[in-house]
Amino acid sequence: MRPIGAKVTSLVALTTLIILLAFPSGAFTQPSESGRLTVIATHSILGDLVHNVAGDAVDLTTLVGPDGDTHTYEPVPADTIKVAEANLLFENGLGFETWLDDLYKASGSKAQRVVVSSQVVPLGFAGEGVPANEAPVASPAPGQELDPHFWQDVANSKSAVEVIRDALVAADPANAEVYQANATAYLKQLQQLDDDIVAKTASLPVDRRKLVTNHDAFGYFAYRYGYTIEGAALQSFSTEAADPSAQQLAALVTAIRETGVPAIFPESVEKADLIDRIAKEAGVKVGAALYSDALGQPGSDGDTYLKMMGHNIDAIVSALQ
Repeated sequence: MRPIGAKVTSLVALTTLIILLAFPSGAFTQPSESGRLTVIATHSILGDLVHNVAGDAVDLTTLVGPDGDTHTYEPVPADTIKVAEANLLFENGLGFETWLDDLYKASGSKAQRVVVSSQVVPLGFAGEGVPANEAPVASPAPGQELDPHFWQDVANSKSAVEVIRDALVAADPANAEVYQANATAYLKQLQQLDDDIVAKTASLPVDRRKLVTNHDAFGYFAYRYGYTIEGAALQSFSTEAADPSAQQLAALVTAIRETGVPAIFPESVEKADLIDRIAKEAGVKVGAALYSDALGQPGSDGDTYLKMMGHNIDAIVSALQ
């Protein structure tokens, strides 16, 4: 993953000057005119988790919206103002928002930063062919790249919801009962979702639980639900990785043929061209696009976290049967 580019850094720095002139010192942490907390979520999936806990008790803004690629996102001046005015900032952590530290610093914000993955056991990258139910790297070494896509395991999303709930209660005790009740109801829905994914996976023969996707975004899903990651077109946790070489493509095609992968999957945040090419060379079908890094547009099959995960398991089981 690359750091934010010089062009973006300069743009954010320029906006900082505007912010400092427009807002007096200490004004950033004041409640909004509505009297509610001003809350930021960095990307759409996280925004949906926060919304389900906070409801209408906060003013919530999501920086990277539906179908947005957080890996490649470049903040705009308006983002600097939003972050400057925030009381709470919910972030993924695990290296997902490579641009966030620069944006936060440039904004001069005094918002409390809450890392929602703080209770998640992170996975690292161990290459292709990771067997089902074996962690790619259960205890990553210091400095090792971590997989930020923790939400692909619903149990991790439950943990994130608890972190969100506790942060909101601490920041806004007057609405503690609202946050606690909303979180309790949503955690029940998440448990039902987790149970559904387990049940639908059980209908799929073990030797067909094999995944090839556009980038390495489904490690937590595979580890939790018993799939084998046979490879990814972009051999990286980030969509910013360079296109694979001819040699890498040939190796992936060979692996698909030798392991009997029935279908491979594009992702909603990426063009399907590369997956289509690999499928054609390997002689396998292309499944429906999976939601990996972002929710879908309103009205789509993936416009909430519950719906995106439901869509994904249905697409996977249907294509691999």
